[in-house]
Amino acid sequence: MLVSHPILRASAIAASMLAVTSLSVTSLAAQAAPPTLVVQITVDQLRPDYLDKWSSQFTGGLGRLLKQGAFFTNASHDHATTETAPGHATLWSGRYPSHTGVVLNEIGVADPQSPLLLGRGGGASPYRFRGSALFDWMRTRDQFSRALSVSRKDRGAILPLGRAKQQVYWYSLDGRFTTSRYYADTLPAWVQQFNARNFLKPYLGAEWNTLLAASQYPEKDSVAIESQGKDFVFPHKLDTEVRAAGSNFTDFPWMDDMTVDMALAGVLALDLGKGPTTDVLAVSLSTTDAIGHKYGPDSRELHDQVLRVDRALGRLIDSLYTLRDSTRIVFALSADHGVSPFPETAFPGADPNRGRVNPQPLIDAARSALAARGVEGDALMLQAGIVSLDRRRLAAKKVNADSVVTALRRQLLKLPGMLRVDRVSTLAAAAAKGDVIARRWLHSIPTDFQAELTVTFKPGYYWYTTRYATHGTPHELDARIPILFMGPMVKPGRYTKPAYSVDIAPTMAQMLGISPTEKVDGRILTEALRRP
Repeated sequence: MLVSHPILRASAIAASMLAVTSLSVTSLAAQAAPPTLVVQITVDQLRPDYLDKWSSQFTGGLGRLLKQGAFFTNASHDHATTETAPGHATLWSGRYPSHTGVVLNEIGVADPQSPLLLGRGGGASPYRFRGSALFDWMRTRDQFSRALSVSRKDRGAILPLGRAKQQVYWYSLDGRFTTSRYYADTLPAWVQQFNARNFLKPYLGAEWNTLLAASQYPEKDSVAIESQGKDFVFPHKLDTEVRAAGSNFTDFPWMDDMTVDMALAGVLALDLGKGPTTDVLAVSLSTTDAIGHKYGPDSRELHDQVLRVDRALGRLIDSLYTLRDSTRIVFALSADHGVSPFPETAFPGADPNRGRVNPQPLIDAARSALAARGVEGDALMLQAGIVSLDRRRLAAKKVNADSVVTALRRQLLKLPGMLRVDRVSTLAAAAAKGDVIARRWLHSIPTDFQAELTVTFKPGYYWYTTRYATHGTPHELDARIPILFMGPMVKPGRYTKPAYSVDIAPTMAQMLGISPTEKVDGRILTEALRRP
């Protein structure tokens, strides 16, 4: 059963890598009426090579951004923990995870003291986020600036705005959008009305088929490693039972359509971008990540999903241009990380564990040895490639921490598939000599983090327990992202000079004629800006 998009129709309504202590602000904003709306778009897990590979099939927003915007083709995150939370925190703050404090998904936005107003899921807030983001700089100049941030994921909605208590909403896994008590005690009327539409209902039992004819997709549609060997051939059908459908809706392209609908409903309800102030609309589309994880970056499903992102963004841009003065809207689009292929496609053989590394037995053995000497096991942790150690607890039991670290490093280096295990204390010196991996790890770890070692597998290798396509390493496929700008102050074109995620926020600040309120790690991408 194919369904039309009722809410989609309703929305048509609308008919250097070195830190700098300061950024000089030229009056780019003075050459034309200042923007009234800044649109921050993050497409979760969007690799830049997808844009060139499928550009001939784009008819919507990605196509428009490529033709009318500035595209930095050699862009990346310059940190090692290429996960959603650190990516989103970095994109709109101009600072690395070492400075935002958002290092891993696991310690991203989870906050039991900020429970959800409705729906399923844990509490969330930006309490771990340190410092400021683009919206804070804007409000320093104009206290009346407002922001709306919408995503399927809590971290995708929260972190683009830093700690700002604005209108922030995410999907609650039950067919509704929610927020947490960090932001509000009740949902505003417009969100309640949006949820009351019961947008999930028309999709119960609906099928996801390819947008184009099968001949337009060179990818095979019968790859058994996709979706862990289940339901890996089109069409894919959403559950008919409401609770299951609410959870699994995130794996279907319609989730992005609903996110765009929610964003447009908010723009209308809040009169966002009408002026005279400059407002922010942050939209994070998360479905590419879900589909990329499930089916892999080389799948027909991922190809089709990116085509649908193009259409969804086209509708977003067209609607905003209908609602507001198009000459006073500035867009920036990027991704929170990339993705690497399934190891099964990269390594020959039939071993289901090929291309995977399992450090956990070594960590367990080290923790058991500590426990035998009276040190609780959680004094030693391995999270997303970072080994941390609570030296104070070891010292209290007269355990030599350096010996523990040295022994563990020696054992980890012996694992097949291991590229390197670095002492955190050596990263700065190695980075200064041009070691890219050391530099990315250095940019990932705050100085007050109890980190001792960083663990880097060889390119293409996964953690042993991971059976879906994933990311999270300092290697290029995980770190590479697109950076695109579009608006009256942008000089269209393709730019091949290296650019980094930390460059986006200071470049947007330059367009708006404002300065960051603290030291940032990025540079202004002046090559893509029109001169006054």
